[in-house]
Amino acid sequence: MEIAGRAVAVDARDRMLGGDAAGKRVLVLCGTGGNGGDGLVAARFMHAWGAHVAVVLSRRPEPARGVAAHQLAIVERLGLPAAVADGAPILPGADLVVDALLGFSLDGPPAGATAALIRAANAHPAPTLAVDVPSGLHPTTGTPFDPCVRADATVTLALPKMGLLRAAARPFTGSVVVADIGVPPALYRRFGLDV
Repeated sequence: MEIAGRAVAVDARDRMLGGDAAGKRVLVLCGTGGNGGDGLVAARFMHAWGAHVAVVLSRRPEPARGVAAHQLAIVERLGLPAAVADGAPILPGADLVVDALLGFSLDGPPAGATAALIRAANAHPAPTLAVDVPSGLHPTTGTPFDPCVRADATVTLALPKMGLLRAAARPFTGSVVVADIGVPPALYRRFGLDV
């Protein structure tokens, strides 16, 4: 997760913030799973590089469960603002929105606070960078559920998810890059992949 989150932060800085995060306003939308944990790590790195970072959570991760709760505790110890979305959230101004709400395990339309945050992200004037897959996009089929983040760019982790390569996904992914997160080549070979 540290490597994945740093890869997201580097891509956000280099591709979306003109190579320098200092003084930029970055809004990171986080879910409670691994994708949210990646977003929280990215928030930490961008904060360390001088960005003004705010985190908005779909809900608080359960303290005893998962790495997102651990990452949130670190973010909070750093004094970064982290708020839970309520109702129809109005997102603060930003130079970049990072979508780390939902990831690879999505199997149906987003609901509740997550859906409200997706709609708010789509209405926000800042460009959006999706982590792994845009929230609301099925990672395998590329089917966009309602709602689905319309990202300006996507940084996908390890390998491109099959859904990102489907025609139906193109209006939602923006430009796609693959981040190397250190998966050993031997592991890929076990799945018949030469990477």
